[in-house]
Amino acid sequence: MQGKYSSELTLPLNELLTVVLITHNRPAFLRRAVKYYSSLPCRIMVLDSTPERPEGDFSAVDYHHVPQFAYWGMQAKLAYGVEQLSTPYMVLAADDDFIVFDSLCESVGFLQANRDYGMCHGYCLMYLAKADGVNYYRRDKKVQEDYSSERAQDRVIDYMSQYIPPFYAVTRTDLVKTWHSSLPPGTNFQWQEIGHVYFLLASAKARILPIPYVVREINYCVSEHNTDVYHSLTYVDGKSVAEREAFAEFLVSLPTGIQNLDAGQAKAFVLESFAAMAESLAVRRALTAELIFESTWNQQLRRPDRRFGPLQYVEMPFYNQTFFDLLEQFEFMMHTLPAGRLQLEGLEGVWTRQAHLLQARNNDTPESVVDRLWQAHDLNAFNQVVTKRLAAQLHVLGDETAAQAMHEWVARLEALTVDDHQVTFDKMQSGRLLNWLAARAPAIEQLESISQHVAAEGGGQQFGIFLLDLDNDIDKLQVSLDSLVEGYCKAFRIVVFTTGEAPAATTAQNTLHFVRVTPGNLVDKLNQSAQQSPSDWLMLAQAGDEFTASGLLRASLELMGAESVRAVATDEIQRKENGALVAVFRPGFNLDLLQSVPSLMARHWLIRRQVLLDAGGYQADFSKALEFDLLLRIIEQGGLDGLAHLDEPLLITEQAPLEENAHERQALLRHLGNRGYKAKVTSAAPGTWQIDYRHTEQPLVSIIVPVIDDLPALRRCLEGVLLKTRYSRYEVLLAANGKRSAAVNDWLGTLRHAKVNVLRADQPLSEVALYNAASEQAQGEYLVLLAADSEVVNPNWIDSLLNHAQRPEVGIVGAKLVDRDGKVANAGLILGLNEGVGSPFIGEQHKAEGYMQRLVVEQNYSAVSRVCLMVGKELFNALGGLDEATFADGYADVDLCLKAGQAGYLTVWTPLVQVLHTGELPQSPAALAALREKWPDAFAQDPAYNANLALSGKGFTLGENASINWAQLLA
Repeated sequence: MQGKYSSELTLPLNELLTVVLITHNRPAFLRRAVKYYSSLPCRIMVLDSTPERPEGDFSAVDYHHVPQFAYWGMQAKLAYGVEQLSTPYMVLAADDDFIVFDSLCESVGFLQANRDYGMCHGYCLMYLAKADGVNYYRRDKKVQEDYSSERAQDRVIDYMSQYIPPFYAVTRTDLVKTWHSSLPPGTNFQWQEIGHVYFLLASAKARILPIPYVVREINYCVSEHNTDVYHSLTYVDGKSVAEREAFAEFLVSLPTGIQNLDAGQAKAFVLESFAAMAESLAVRRALTAELIFESTWNQQLRRPDRRFGPLQYVEMPFYNQTFFDLLEQFEFMMHTLPAGRLQLEGLEGVWTRQAHLLQARNNDTPESVVDRLWQAHDLNAFNQVVTKRLAAQLHVLGDETAAQAMHEWVARLEALTVDDHQVTFDKMQSGRLLNWLAARAPAIEQLESISQHVAAEGGGQQFGIFLLDLDNDIDKLQVSLDSLVEGYCKAFRIVVFTTGEAPAATTAQNTLHFVRVTPGNLVDKLNQSAQQSPSDWLMLAQAGDEFTASGLLRASLELMGAESVRAVATDEIQRKENGALVAVFRPGFNLDLLQSVPSLMARHWLIRRQVLLDAGGYQADFSKALEFDLLLRIIEQGGLDGLAHLDEPLLITEQAPLEENAHERQALLRHLGNRGYKAKVTSAAPGTWQIDYRHTEQPLVSIIVPVIDDLPALRRCLEGVLLKTRYSRYEVLLAANGKRSAAVNDWLGTLRHAKVNVLRADQPLSEVALYNAASEQAQGEYLVLLAADSEVVNPNWIDSLLNHAQRPEVGIVGAKLVDRDGKVANAGLILGLNEGVGSPFIGEQHKAEGYMQRLVVEQNYSAVSRVCLMVGKELFNALGGLDEATFADGYADVDLCLKAGQAGYLTVWTPLVQVLHTGELPQSPAALAALREKWPDAFAQDPAYNANLALSGKGFTLGENASINWAQLLA
């Protein structure tokens, strides 16, 4: 029989209901949720397991900072919180929920009127907040709404068969206390959820009211209930089945309304209910995720505009004006207090564009300022910095009507929060980059000293900026020109190559010169201008590229007296399509990275004018890869000498698209052909290139493996080589000390393989010394140092190592190390990382792209790991092998690579060779100190890294120190 439907409350809601708000490490969501729920007339308890208590005022709620429960301690956290409750009813709320207040009242009223019901809730709508709007999704389908059978088994099966999660329903507190006090310690969340619904329905009746109950954030990547919960119910492996049966036995042990069943029957019934729930999830009987309408905030009308999809579900209780008015309130709160990851990612670009529009300009007028402020406002009207400035500027212009309307809007925003977005933006990558750039500006007194220094040096370096305005876009062109004029360096001449009419008649001698071009004559005009230019250095840029304030000034000081430098790579900041900023901090000159990702490595170089002319200028055949082709010809002309890098961003530019570029491939093939290779160039991913140099020789390779006492690991290593290696001309040298375990010695004695030789030392030797001793007996032209606890993965591993090792400019080749969980264990070595020698990207998925694609393309590093390292035997001997005296306890491989670099050879790291290994680095302070002492310059600045990047963590993140030592540049 259906329960009495009543929403009348016998007591005030704050004496009846407590909202238990659960959160972990999501301060933005928490602040918004506290703002929302604290406005409701009920008790609010916050259970926050964030490690550090977040900033904010939580005086309006019963706040509990419980970091001891951490993220996975949901069970203990809830048990702790529930025990504190004194109200007869409670409801759990996630920090991203908006539970409807009227629905809480109706649910509590229903439970008060129906004492035999244990929980009550309604239907859920899902939302996804974006930068400019909110998408809404149907989650629940129309189901049986009353579970009033007097037989508990029927209630359980009925509910499980059309499962709508009751985890966040209004529930009688004593039921929840009983449940959480009974749960075994360490129960994971999915079994908590499954057990929760079983226990509630087995203990009391349940009601789903035909009302909109809650608006919840939708999961971005995976379904809330079609993953862990579903898999826990359906996996058939032995461990999962045992776990499921054990939990069923636990549920049987609880005091519930399940009666007249013996232990076996009761367990069978629990498993039957699990199957019913799994089947409901599998066929989506009650749960779905269907977009039903989109809501975009109308900046002018100050309300949302809604666009409904073709499929609507009017049987659901959401379609009424009262509920849509409520959604408008939620949306206003979402936009004013943004919190979702996807929303903040979108807002980062919006806020970045707004920050650009807020910057003062040299030629500003009150009208131009208000025009930019309106542009910023139209991007996002919830930015209080923008709206307050706009209101003030409208007053300046005397537009009191518009100013008053803007003040009213500001007041509405401030009624919710007086905090603006700036603190959040400053923590984002774009905000950090903008603050980092601002900190690089010289002080006024430094500018005076710099000016005097430049004058004493005859005016310093002159830069020729070739701006391509091929879309005839005056607005973009103005951005570039303004940034140059407003920068600190004035030693430049600008040539604008435009497809439109030149705004003024100019000559090559003017600071600003316009040249009209067509696609057919652009390259000829570029070369002609290069011939005529009086500048020392030339740079190619696009209209719309924004020059940083300090970049050219630092470049001019660094290049004074640098006569041997022919071309300079600089850093840049790129603007993504959504407006957000990303740093492109390049390493020192890196031949292999240049060839692998030219779109990231070949743009915006400063080329010495005479070098450009001597190389033949730009070539029309490679019009979509002008700079890359030019750099390759400069390398052909003079090798790698004089190719430098300045770790300073000169530009904020549009993000380089990673896409197929036939001109890059053609330029690369031409270059490789001129170097004597009949190479094959392929692309595994757009914008990246792999080179097969197609060497004709097949040299003998000696694989040296120092024997360890871990026999299973040693056997895996050898069997991996013998079974997986496609290359046929190799030998394996097992280098063993005399004292090894009996098991290892016995195994070595039984080895009979034509490619395997066991070399026994007649005295105890370190692992490093074993490599050296074995190298003396190696017959191969190339040596591979291979750790005994490693395991090769790909059959062409030797071929891939030889592909680089046979190049005359390459000395050493290293591999990508991956652990058995598929995570990166070693991806090249950075000197100075984490106060020693470290590897970047540790813990990333092995298929991740990494910073600037550096996890997936071949490149040069200063050092690679000897877990898998190839070196020519002749070079190995010439370098004195591994230093077994100084680095017996570690870092002999790093020392070897640095010796090779000192001798003029490159070290190449290739992700095409993957080796299973933990990647652990040596723990020898003495060896590290010796390495630092021997190679201080490499530790001061590893050329494979960048001075602007952090030397902590996984690496390749923005460093904290942003200042430039301008005084040192003048010394």
